[in-house]
Amino acid sequence: MFNFSTNNFNNLNQNGQHQFCMNYAMQVFNSNAVYSFIPKNGCSTLRLSVAIANGCISGIEQGNWIHANNQTFKPTLKEAATAHYKFVVLRCPFRRLASVFLDKFVAKEPDAWQYRDLLKREVNLDDLTFEQFVKSLAVPPMKGANIHWKPQNQFLLYKEYDDYFALEHFDKAIVTLNEKIDFNVVDARSLTGHGTDKFEMLNDANYSQTAAFDIAVLKRAGKCPSHKALYTEELVQLVKKLYAEDLALYSKQCNKEDLLFS
Repeated sequence: MFNFSTNNFNNLNQNGQHQFCMNYAMQVFNSNAVYSFIPKNGCSTLRLSVAIANGCISGIEQGNWIHANNQTFKPTLKEAATAHYKFVVLRCPFRRLASVFLDKFVAKEPDAWQYRDLLKREVNLDDLTFEQFVKSLAVPPMKGANIHWKPQNQFLLYKEYDDYFALEHFDKAIVTLNEKIDFNVVDARSLTGHGTDKFEMLNDANYSQTAAFDIAVLKRAGKCPSHKALYTEELVQLVKKLYAEDLALYSKQCNKEDLLFS
């Protein structure tokens, strides 16, 4: 049932991988459901929705509550083992990395400064390009160093879920969750501002070597490179190598035709 419980034969409380996954699980009380949340996969919207469903906040106006309460709804071992319904949202790995860069790095959020520290402060965040970011992930331990680009398969508490939703078709998740567990999804995008839905998407050039500062200037003008415009063939092949397990997971549980690159 559990994905990593037999990784070692230590006390389960000392099994780091299992406990990590438990920390990224949320219980929906009225349906005895467990949601495994993966950063950059629509998790702000679903964390907000869980908080509302569990009666802790009344709406998006209290939405910032969720950021200090990621483990408030963490299930016990028994609750996780006896959950009636388990679900997770996956995302195309190519799009997820592009989203991380356009959000966390262009805005110079705390995750970007942590990344700089990991590189011994030898990188200037204003000058950082998407190409440099992706290539740096090939150097251990960078790929697993931050939850926003850590491989998605490392968040999966269970070997199997009742539903695997694709962020690329989030409308299906909204309908299914309402039908199966009477769960209402409340859109948190206006709260977080993480998405690119409000920008004019640029496909007129390749932006893989465009500095984060220059992309920030574009965003202030209401424009943003598309996810696809950040990639070169070299970067596509590198991501295929680095995130091979995530690509296989997405292709198996979602529609591989929805991957940004085949």
